[in-house]
Amino acid sequence: MTRRDLLAALGAKAAVLASLREQAAAAAGPNIQWAVSMFLWTSTQWGDSAPVPYTDMLDVIKDTGFDGFRFVGWPGSLEKYNLTLPFLDRELSKGNLRIATLSFNGEAHDPSKHAAIDKSAHAACTFLKHFGATEIVVFSPRRPNKVLVREYLRIACDYYNHLGDLCAEYGIRAGLHNHSQGQLVESQDEVELMLKLTDPKRFHWSPDTVHLYMAGCNIGELFDKYAERLICMDFIDGKYEFQRQEMHLPNGKVEKPGSQNGTFMLSNRNLGEGEIDFERLTRALKRVRYKGWIVVDDHYTPAGPREDFSRSMKYIREKLQPIYS
Repeated sequence: MTRRDLLAALGAKAAVLASLREQAAAAAGPNIQWAVSMFLWTSTQWGDSAPVPYTDMLDVIKDTGFDGFRFVGWPGSLEKYNLTLPFLDRELSKGNLRIATLSFNGEAHDPSKHAAIDKSAHAACTFLKHFGATEIVVFSPRRPNKVLVREYLRIACDYYNHLGDLCAEYGIRAGLHNHSQGQLVESQDEVELMLKLTDPKRFHWSPDTVHLYMAGCNIGELFDKYAERLICMDFIDGKYEFQRQEMHLPNGKVEKPGSQNGTFMLSNRNLGEGEIDFERLTRALKRVRYKGWIVVDDHYTPAGPREDFSRSMKYIREKLQPIYS
């Protein structure tokens, strides 16, 4: 065999191996699945006093190209929407949709509440396991006086390690969701302290980009540094806008000028329409070979959920999926 023949044979073999790797990756499915949060339909803007029919929400999710949704309002939404397992199984199957994860909370800083949180967590994990979900998103409790934040967080993180062990019994990973509107973990220092105080093998991170943005965090730096702790995340763009006028919401509520909630909602943007560098964040996910869900958790959709989710999905397909999907 000549040198040219050898190089040609090696090149052909490399091409075959590359093709096999691509076929294996395709068979394994996408690395990232995209969901929305049902929060938008249950409070703040479109739901609350007059709940939107659940099937209408599922129609929007399917029609805009998403794979599933995050369940919120545990466990109250089950009764509010009369959601039974047979109903959910049937309706999810119709649209080929999945429950990606579930928003879970409790007063983790208060040891007297831990037994009750355990009980709720067992029920939540049983619910998630039924639908094949493997992550639960944990919200921190309300923040106390700033002087006490570190002590409350120390107690909460001790409990979060235990909560991670409890969820692991069901094959589910638990991770903390930061929140900029009065919760215990808001700032970059608090996010990093939470990650320091929790065992990376037992408890993880499920951040929300617009809440990181509103809290003044360096989002790209956090993702670069802690990407291996990620198990789920919310992608929402942000561009600060102070609420100067009354906001009349579709659910009939009115936000007075200058409100924290109104300013937060106005500062939410569809993906690609704000100031967050999602391409950098996606490259961080690619570096660690992240595999899991990303939730587009719009809190305010002036054009309506169908239009705004469609615009975000267009950005995902054109800008993010070419980087890592």
